[in-house]
Amino acid sequence: MNRKFMEAALALAKQAGEKGEIPVGAVIVKDGEIIATGKNGREEKQNALSHAEIEAINQACKKLGSWRLEDCELYVTLEPCPMCTGAIINARIKTVIFGAFDLRAGSMDSVINLCDYPYNHKPEIYGGICEEECSALLKDFFAELR
Repeated sequence: MNRKFMEAALALAKQAGEKGEIPVGAVIVKDGEIIATGKNGREEKQNALSHAEIEAINQACKKLGSWRLEDCELYVTLEPCPMCTGAIINARIKTVIFGAFDLRAGSMDSVINLCDYPYNHKPEIYGGICEEECSALLKDFFAELR
């Protein structure tokens, strides 16, 4: 795990928040280098699939020319939801490092851990990395909405 990669995901989350999106950012790392990035874009694109993780996975698959992301790490500022967890499993991402826990939709620990089920792949999961910064970004965003 490398803090600079979570900081890159946080920078993307801040960009999303500035555009009125829920501030979530993600980066995919292979061989110590960021190969793909994503940030929430559901409002801008009016697309339920435009989560940060999905955007980053799409970009990584295009860059590598493969749907298999077996040697990749995903850094994301918020615990992945069920849709994103399914995409992570199907893409065979090796490691997931997330910041804030999501008590409403988190599917790698908080509500359920979908990776505990006998799917064909189980990523390594590390939660709560840079949790304070990631949580503060989300709390500040929702406080401004109210």
